Amino acid sequence: MRFRLILSALAAFLSTPALADWQDTLDAARGQTVYWNAWGGDDRTNAFVAWVGEQTEDLYGVSVEHVRLSDTAEAVTRVISERAAGRDTDGSVDLIWINGPNFLAMKEQGLLFGPFVADLPNAQYLDLTPGAAASLDFTVPVEGMESPWRLARFVFNYDSARVDAPPRSMAEFVDWAAANPGRMTHPDPSNFMGATFLKQALIELAPDPAALLAPVTEEAFAAQTAPLWEWYDALRPNLWRGGETFPENQSIQQQLLNDGEVDISMSFDPASTAAAIAQGLLPETARVFVPEGGTIGNVSFVAIPYNAANAEGAQVVANFLLDPAVQARMQNIEVLGSFSVLDPARLDDPARAAFDALPTAPALPTLEALGPTLPEPHASWMTRLTEEWARRYTR
Repeated sequence: MRFRLILSALAAFLSTPALADWQDTLDAARGQTVYWNAWGGDDRTNAFVAWVGEQTEDLYGVSVEHVRLSDTAEAVTRVISERAAGRDTDGSVDLIWINGPNFLAMKEQGLLFGPFVADLPNAQYLDLTPGAAASLDFTVPVEGMESPWRLARFVFNYDSARVDAPPRSMAEFVDWAAANPGRMTHPDPSNFMGATFLKQALIELAPDPAALLAPVTEEAFAAQTAPLWEWYDALRPNLWRGGETFPENQSIQQQLLNDGEVDISMSFDPASTAAAIAQGLLPETARVFVPEGGTIGNVSFVAIPYNAANAEGAQVVANFLLDPAVQARMQNIEVLGSFSVLDPARLDDPARAAFDALPTAPALPTLEALGPTLPEPHASWMTRLTEEWARRYTR
């Protein structure tokens, strides 16, 4: 009840003359159904998306239809196909949970609506200065063409009942796997989790990590990845099933950890281990670890295609996701557990208190325990990296 009162008060505030343009957006959005194309592989995220739709329909008359994707490229391909067919209005995709290479591809091809982020009332809680996390996506300037909604950090999880000392660095995985053959693996790099495992190693092993922030060239790729392939050649023979086959995604690898087939798994959600324990999907002894130098982190964004049929409703949803009360609910380990994208310095005392009061769990790491956040390489590196891995290690 209190949550609804807060959002009702916010809705009333947004109707003031000072935000008349936003009120026009709210008026146009009423009655719209936003087709939110988003990865559908996590039950807690799916439940949160459903809750968002219930709230926006109640508050603004904007419903949300979750179009569940296995790969974001599915939605991007749909938009590209619609443009090729001359469907420049009334498109079938209104909002996309998007990141990295897919955002870059849509931006370069002029497939995005906007800029719109600065027009969202709740953007006041974001740090949108150049170079800030909410202003870059895999080093690519966002320029208001996508709106942040959750933080992601790459982490490893393990069963502390079977592992006393997990590797302290990516380099140490080689020795650990040699001492524990068959007890670790990674998702296939065609999946973003497997690709992130390779990127994490690349950042640590590259002779010049700064080179990864620029678009890839063949010369730079050869120089920066040489130590990576040497490392991987040493690691691979001691992977699960001899490195000849790989789990399709993180969920399947987590099941291998739960079943005792492997001792280490990985995730892009620091809260996923605690959540899986609560759901009975991992043992109580599961814990999170990160390499001492930190891990890759990024912001998850939502973008609106250029031909979205319900662009006003999509903006309402994007703005709702940035409300401090919504962000606090999202960070709650009992709901989703994703860290907030908001700048704490821009929150008032009641909003800070809501975050401070959130529950914790033994397997939920603190931001401090996660160490430094390492920037994603430029999006072009991931594409080239996964292509080269497939060339070298698949037949």
